[in-house]
Amino acid sequence: MDTPLAYFLTWTVYGTHLQGDDRGWWRRGDGERPSQPLLADWHRDRLTHPIMLLDGEARQCIDLAIEDHCQRRGWKLWASSIRTNHAHVVLSAADATASKVRDQLKANGTGKLRKIQTCWLDRPVWTVKGWCEYIDTDDDLDAVVLYTSVAQDRKHRDQLADGR
Repeated sequence: MDTPLAYFLTWTVYGTHLQGDDRGWWRRGDGERPSQPLLADWHRDRLTHPIMLLDGEARQCIDLAIEDHCQRRGWKLWASSIRTNHAHVVLSAADATASKVRDQLKANGTGKLRKIQTCWLDRPVWTVKGWCEYIDTDDDLDAVVLYTSVAQDRKHRDQLADGR
């Protein structure tokens, strides 16, 4: 298999986007699934830790950890956006699989975060795994970089204006 031009990685903060979620969700092998409130409630009832969102300091720490890790590995970081409840990263890494890249970024970010905010000790920061899209064209790369670096902020502003 040819190496993609880039990976578009997304993962969520622990407990913030459960299977059955009313925003929609993905099941491996089945793709996008509709809201299933009872399933979401079932998963929520089984969380072993309270849901915590990332504050500004945590987001900046994780963003810097991602930049540092990409630089050390020789990966090209196109864009990243660390939000209160999820992360988006667009990067090129010819020497590693998407899951390996994602897992290293999550682990490195977690380690650095736990050094500056002890409230994250002895609890998960992220959900298991995450989502990856393989980017194969320059046009698709431009689109995901724009989405990651600009559209995430625009989406947040629009939600605030709508009172959401």
